[in-house]
Amino acid sequence: MVVIVGLGNPGAAYRATRHNAGAMVVRQLAETLGVRVGRTLGAVRVGEGRIGRQPVALGLPRTFMNVSGEAVGALLARWPVPLTALLVVCDDAALPFGTLRLRPGGSDGGHRGLRSVQAAVGGSGFPRLRVGIARDPLPKELETFVLAPFAPEEQRQLPAVLTAAAAACVTWVREGVEQTMTRYNRKVLG
Repeated sequence: MVVIVGLGNPGAAYRATRHNAGAMVVRQLAETLGVRVGRTLGAVRVGEGRIGRQPVALGLPRTFMNVSGEAVGALLARWPVPLTALLVVCDDAALPFGTLRLRPGGSDGGHRGLRSVQAAVGGSGFPRLRVGIARDPLPKELETFVLAPFAPEEQRQLPAVLTAAAAACVTWVREGVEQTMTRYNRKVLG
């Protein structure tokens, strides 16, 4: 079993905001795989499917971003996989919009959702796929920026970004971290 969770904030008001890029990717992945992510498991909604022969659990937190660890903890209580079999997908305001960056582990980089997950799982040794949401120049009011919807031009380009990020998740399951990093750690858009 592998577990893939997309971080974001719950509720319709946040669904299309930059901070929900991780949740958007997992919704796109679920659609691609034909998996319904609707069953409630504590602080997370889940769906189960397969990528090839590999069983996969997809999770969408029902918690706010800063306490995402509660949702990931519920997933790992149900499916106690090693941290290397957990992929966390989240937004990254330090990466340009349309850029993907997979890492096998590391710091939270100032991302409070990742910080919460690290605290909940007791370490930072889980892969994370960061989806760039930044624009130049980055607004000084970062919280307002990440909680705002994507700009109209970004909204037009977003489907291509989400499709590439979902494909990166599939490649991670099938081929591992190194191959996925080689293929997808780049700017997806021209």
